[in-house]
Formats: sequence, structure tokens, C-alpha cells
Amino acid sequence: MARDTKELIIEKAKEVLNQRGYDAVSLHELATELGMSRGNLAYHYTNKDALLEAIVAEMWERIEEDRRKFRPFPSFENLHNEVQLYYKYQQEYAFLFLNPLLLNHPAVQERFREMTRKTIADNEASLAFAIKSGTLKPEPFPGLYHNIAFITWMLAFYWSSQQLIRGEQSQEDGEKIIWSQLIPHLTAKGLKDFKAFFGEDYFNNLGEPLRMETAHNFTF
Repeated sequence: MARDTKELIIEKAKEVLNQRGYDAVSLHELATELGMSRGNLAYHYTNKDALLEAIVAEMWERIEEDRRKFRPFPSFENLHNEVQLYYKYQQEYAFLFLNPLLLNHPAVQERFREMTRKTIADNEASLAFAIKSGTLKPEPFPGLYHNIAFITWMLAFYWSSQQLIRGEQSQEDGEKIIWSQLIPHLTAKGLKDFKAFFGEDYFNNLGEPLRMETAHNFTF
């Protein structure tokens, strides 16, 4: 089935905006990139805000469609899928995730706030389910698992941003940082299930080992 003009406009707009940034591109420049007149583009999207709303609506629809593919009950697999979902859309809609001002745009703000609330709630549900299923130890002190649920969202949502700030171009995996926070709280059953899902090599390569020689910089 052939895609309609609006779909083609959105696809090209995402490409251009990801390359140059939302604020750096005018509707006229987008029209030029699309090989159409400014008036023709305005016929479909009267201004950049209208185009932005359409892009965000498309992203949201795709996210919800992907989420419906998750397992019907909370699980570590769902937590893994949620993190990977954020990574996927950070790549496809980079101009949104990397622009703090744009995150406060009326067309964007409420969608992302809703996404945040849902993600943290889903993370907490996954942790609660893990406790009930015997893969996660009971909370050793109040607030720990809520904080981990929050950190999980934060690491996933801001992963691209922190890479940009640090100038980090490697393929380091933020999900491993998340699991390193959880693994000490897994039961023996949980650790066995984790290794069965991710593999022994993954478990043994969660990050760089601590360099104990750095302690020499301090006087005890």
C-alpha cells in the first residue's frame, strides 16, 4: 500500500530535524528538502507546531503498538523491553530527546510526562511481581525499589543526552548499569533466571571492574 503525502512528509522531516535540529530548520527549508513548495507543505501542515504535533502523535502510536507486544504480566523481560524501546525511539526521534526546550513544548510535554508516569509505574510493577515470584528479595528498606524504578526510567530516557554531553561514541550499554543496581537484590532463583535469559557472558561483562589502584590517590 502506497504511503500518503503526510506520511512521506513526516518521514523526511524526522530525517532533516535529526540532522540539523528543530530550531535550525524552517518550514520553507523542509519544503525544499521534500521537493515541494512552501504552500504545498503548508496545505498539509500549516506550521512547524502542527508538523511537530503530527510527529509526536506518530511516535506515540508506534510506542503503544510496540508496548502491546510485551508479555501480558510484569517481568524482567518487560523491563528489558522497556529500556530497549527508549533506545529505539531516541535514535528515530533524536531531535526530540536531545532538545530540553522542545521537551517543554505543549505538543510534547504531556505526552512525555504520561510516558514517564507509565514507565516508572510499570517498572515498579515488574519489581513487585519479581518479589512475589521469588526472583527478587523483599525490599531491605523503604524506597529502594521505587528509586531503582525511577533510576531505570532516567537512565533509559537520558541515555542519548548523557552520551552527547560526555562525547561518548562507544556502544556502551546503559541497560547493564540498570541491571548492576538490581543483581545484588536478586534471589538465587532470580540470578539463575537472569543468567538463563541474558547468558553467562552478559553477566560477567556488566561493566568495567573497579580499579583499586585509584585508592592510592588518597591518604588514609
